[in-house]
Amino acid sequence: MEDVLKRNNVTAKGKGETPILFAHGYGCDQNMWRFVTPAFEENYKIILLDQMGFGKSDVSAYTAQKYDSLQAYADDILEVANALNIKDIIFVGHSVSAIVGVLAAITAPHLFQKLILIAPSPRYINDTDYSGGFAQEDINNLLESLDSDYLAWSVAMAPVIMGNAEKPEWSEELAASFCRSNEEIARNFARLTFLSDNRADLKKLQVPSLILQCQNDVIAPLEVGNYMKQSIANSNLVILNATGHCPNLSAPEETIEAIKNFLSTEKVLY
Repeated sequence: MEDVLKRNNVTAKGKGETPILFAHGYGCDQNMWRFVTPAFEENYKIILLDQMGFGKSDVSAYTAQKYDSLQAYADDILEVANALNIKDIIFVGHSVSAIVGVLAAITAPHLFQKLILIAPSPRYINDTDYSGGFAQEDINNLLESLDSDYLAWSVAMAPVIMGNAEKPEWSEELAASFCRSNEEIARNFARLTFLSDNRADLKKLQVPSLILQCQNDVIAPLEVGNYMKQSIANSNLVILNATGHCPNLSAPEETIEAIKNFLSTEKVLY
């Protein structure tokens, strides 16, 4: 158990019994939830972790062979849940970790009661009758740029991901988080993220889910949110007034309100 918790730098706090597990997006760490989690500490047990290769995760546990799919990161979530002996989990995942949570809930649906998927995307590349936001060439160029100079890529991409140009401090924080990440793992995880296609998995999900989509999010546009709503049974879609890809930083109050509204609803409306 200690090895599992150390590997993902798991922390737990809060006064409640029902667990809420927060999983961060690409290049981030659990600190990205610091404006959201205080609103739930009184009534829930807060579980935070760092995905492998990011934050203070134990990179000595990483091998490219093991972490060759998003399912490997979903398996980490399940191992943390088992190590803590928790169930009836409310899972909150941002960006790629939203899809990681979907995969975890498909693998072990008995462990989860609800999913909150913030700015998710099952596929970033456009396809026939599907708009993911990027052409294949765009993603190829993005990955080539990342390979050639990871630090320069981090500084250039952070403002694109964050949006909210009037608050450059958020982009600076995101860029700094990218730059602290293990470069090899970050490159590999970027490929898993941006080349993934989990559209077929959405129909397998049965756990009640909330999809939170932002306005003017270049990483996960509104069309993606609508697609996920149509593909996931027992799901709600809420379009936030927030812009950019990281409402947990840029609009925590609105994010908290949407989550609380969902958690207080006994029956998910279609």
